[in-house]
Formats: sequence, C-alpha cells, structure tokens
Amino acid sequence: MLFQCFASGSDGNCYYIGDYTRGVLIDAGIGIRMIRQNLRALGLDLYNIMGVLVTHDHTDHVRTVSVLANKHHIPIYATEKVHAGIDHNPRVHPKIDSSCRRTIQKDVPFEICGLSVQPFGVAHDSVDCVGYSIRGEGWTMTLATDIGHVSDHLAEHIRQSNIVVVEANYDPAMLENGPYPFHLKERIRSGSGHLANDECGRLLAENYHSGLKQIFLCHLSQMNNKPDTAYAAVCQRLTEAGVQVGTDVEVAPLARLRPSKLIQLETLSMSTH
Repeated sequence: MLFQCFASGSDGNCYYIGDYTRGVLIDAGIGIRMIRQNLRALGLDLYNIMGVLVTHDHTDHVRTVSVLANKHHIPIYATEKVHAGIDHNPRVHPKIDSSCRRTIQKDVPFEICGLSVQPFGVAHDSVDCVGYSIRGEGWTMTLATDIGHVSDHLAEHIRQSNIVVVEANYDPAMLENGPYPFHLKERIRSGSGHLANDECGRLLAENYHSGLKQIFLCHLSQMNNKPDTAYAAVCQRLTEAGVQVGTDVEVAPLARLRPSKLIQLETLSMSTH
C-alpha cells in the first residue's frame, strides 16, 4: 500500500492511499486535471479510485467532489453535516448526486479497499470536521488537518499510528506581524481555527512512540509560515523530548501544490510501548 500527498494548503488539499490497482482519495480540493496528472504518475486513473473521504466542507477540500461523483461515479464519503455543508457551498456545483453519497459517522469504522477507516472529530470552524485513522495490514496512519485545538481523541490516534499527517499551519510571530486583518488573525488562532507550529510539535512530542516512523506537516500557511520554520519548531519539540529526528522518526513539511515522496506503508512496522 502507498501514500502520497498531491497537494496541501489553502489552495487545495488531496491525498492518495492505495496500491497500483486501486485506492481512495482523502479530500479533493484541487482541479480534476491535477488529480488525474498525479494519478497517472502512479500508473492510475480516476477509474482506479473507489471513493473520496472528505474531512470537511471548505472549498479547498471539496472543490472537485461533484465532478468526481457525477461524471466519474466515484462515491463521496462524509458525515451527514459535511454533506449538507457541501450542498450549501456555492463553489461546489453541480451538487453531488444522491447515488454517489455515502454517509459516515464519527468513531464508527467502515471498510473500503481493504482498509479499515475510522473518522473522528476535529475542532474547526466548518459545519463539521473529521480526521481519519486508517488501518492496513501491519500499519496505521492518522490524518488530521484544519485543527483548532488538540483533543485527547487525536492524541490517542497518534499514539497508535506509524505515519501521521498533521497540521502545522502558522508561526505565531509571522501571523501577528503579517498583513491579515485582526478578525482573520483571531479566527486562525482561535480554538476552532488552525494549529500553530509549536502546538503541533508539542502534540507530537507528547504522544511520540517507537512505532511512529513518519510525520508529514500539512496545511502550511503561505502567508504565515515557511516549511523550514514549521520543520524547525516541530523538530525542536521532538528533540527536547529525547526523540532523534532522522533516526527515530522522519519529519517532512508537505508542499502546497507539489506531490510528496511516495511512502510504502508496509515498511512502517508497528511497535508501541
């Protein structure tokens, strides 16, 4: 099984999990051409996609869901509230056909493509927001983006994962001194906004375990963060906790509109304490 990020950030988010015959997308906030281009680089196309797992209804996560559903007959998995939010999103048009809607519930696992998927609640200022804990044979991955504040539930999933994709959205000083209006700054750093670099690092350091082998930092702000800044803040927290970055665990910021390296998930053997 493989994992690759196609894009991560306010311009669009999309991830692939699967093998070289079939798989799923998490979010579809980039254009259909870009999705197809990245799939073809893996020897795949849209007919190999068995479903799209949606985190929430903001446009940078759902821009292309109706095209994937209505034109390519790909099921869209989301909570009832997220489906309703997509219906009311004026930038998603036409609306998802009822035959392609799949309703999921938080904390209720379901199966797709040989994967066990458990959605869990994440704090964000959308109508609803979930992260995903995904289990395959011998590995577990947790993905959580657009995080207003850290929950015990998220921490528990990280303690059970070999690979974590987690938001490191902004540097507090860059946000404070940047050009955003005050109300937007307050929204970003609120408990239903986004996660700062240091908060992300603290979350990872407090919940690190020997089975955690790969960390991807996602949804970095273009205006209020830099990849090196996010990486340094997270690595500092891990190092202070006695974790050797590059030896115990790999850490990498995700590019906004460029594919990440391809991860072979089976190589991340699980070991916890």
